[in-house]
Amino acid sequence: MQAYDVKKYIPQDEPFVMISDLLSVSETEAVSVFYIDDKCIFVKDGFLEESGIVENIAQTAAAMSGYNQIKNGGEVKKGFIGSVESLNICNLPVSNSSLETKVIIKNVVMDVNIIKGTVQQKNEIIAECRMKIFLNR
Repeated sequence: MQAYDVKKYIPQDEPFVMISDLLSVSETEAVSVFYIDDKCIFVKDGFLEESGIVENIAQTAAAMSGYNQIKNGGEVKKGFIGSVESLNICNLPVSNSSLETKVIIKNVVMDVNIIKGTVQQKNEIIAECRMKIFLNR
């Protein structure tokens, strides 16, 4: 798999960057990896908090969107989480480990991407959700 420079494709800056590498990307699907460091702002008592997992999914979607915008001659747009639905978190990952997150666009309605996000650790699903992400024009 080809690795991409994620910071080029997302509007977030440190310390809010919640993906380390974009492993694959297309018009409707992306896979990222996140190396969880003890210094991460969403790590508490040695575990990545739920809000960090949700942000990881959203930033994977943002990286996919940013990649496609640049590929098509545009600029990276900021996005906002409109809703999180059917959130299921089975385990909180420990710091100093990694996550692999897959995002698939299920539908696009005007400036809203409706996505499904799945987070895995060691080939086991630890979190899933659906999300509506609003993109600035």
